[in-house]
Amino acid sequence: MEPAYPAARAVAPIVQAQFMRHLAAIGAPADAASLVPDTAAIEAVIDAAFWASLRREEGFVPRISLALLSPLQAVSPMLFEHSLPLGSGALVRIAPAVERPGIHLGVWRDGEELRVWGTAMTIPVFCFVLEVAAPGLLVIKHHRGETGKFVNVAVLEGDQIKIIDETASSLPDCPALLASLLGFDARSWAGGLNVLVQLAVSMRAHGRGGSLLVVPGGSRDWLASIVRPISYAVVPPFAELAAIVRRAPEERDGRHWQDELNEAVRAIAGLTAVDGATIITDTYDLVAFGAKIGRRDGSPPVEVVAVTEPIEGGLPEIVHPTRLGGTRHLSAAQFVQDQHDGMALVASQDGRFTVFAWSPCEDMVHAHRVETLLL
Repeated sequence: MEPAYPAARAVAPIVQAQFMRHLAAIGAPADAASLVPDTAAIEAVIDAAFWASLRREEGFVPRISLALLSPLQAVSPMLFEHSLPLGSGALVRIAPAVERPGIHLGVWRDGEELRVWGTAMTIPVFCFVLEVAAPGLLVIKHHRGETGKFVNVAVLEGDQIKIIDETASSLPDCPALLASLLGFDARSWAGGLNVLVQLAVSMRAHGRGGSLLVVPGGSRDWLASIVRPISYAVVPPFAELAAIVRRAPEERDGRHWQDELNEAVRAIAGLTAVDGATIITDTYDLVAFGAKIGRRDGSPPVEVVAVTEPIEGGLPEIVHPTRLGGTRHLSAAQFVQDQHDGMALVASQDGRFTVFAWSPCEDMVHAHRVETLLL
């Protein structure tokens, strides 16, 4: 028996209360409350998942997703003849069979004991889900009712507990990208689509770090902030992603259209691994990659940025952009200071992710730390 994971007991009542408030805030149906587990179940699942995350199966880190629901609440579940104990040993042994995205281990009470009863790929809206993202790194989320779409509720890393602040989307100058990641921008998710969110996830996934600049379509003003000649200018602009996004809803033939979108997103996100910045328009035309950002003539160097993270208790800071990272972060902040209509997405090799956007309210560059929303 492993010792108790202290953060599990500390966070369980907070998460349950947050879950209930979160459901109320977005107008969840009345029966959704039945999917919110009690604090004892939340604590037990977190505890088992944490210790499982620190173990290895033939040298591999277990990557599992646990959903707290009964077999009757799942759609076409796969049931084990003999349920498994909710313990790190059992979770690690079965992890290779369920590591693919979209497969959840179902956990529910059998009498007084929580047991792993099987797997499910389709789960109810607002179902409690706990994912093992890395050793000691757990993400609590709920299903938002669209294929593969989840909203993060909390992130646990060692003894650190971060509760997502759902009110962050209502702050002045909140970028649409942040609102979408928080799950409150319904228009951006129409049809399961938010291209910038998917690009951000894919940029972070390749692990090399990178920068993506989003500039207004039809304008060339951004060129004043780019060193020329551009190493990899794209002429004419590469419009495959834009064409896929512009298809009418009736032309989006389900899985095939989503696969095309995913491939186009991966292709552009992969370009951000090249030294320099990848540049797309706000209509998703690719115009360059490997571009070097330079200070616009006559513009002062960026000295400070406002930094926030959408977690409860997080306080805004005013810092020099180098406090966020190296030259990649500094150049992104400079670009946004010089180009108020632009936006910069920056992924670090260590997994941090920052969205730089101009804040008219603060009259300065605002750096939104969003890695907790991308896990």
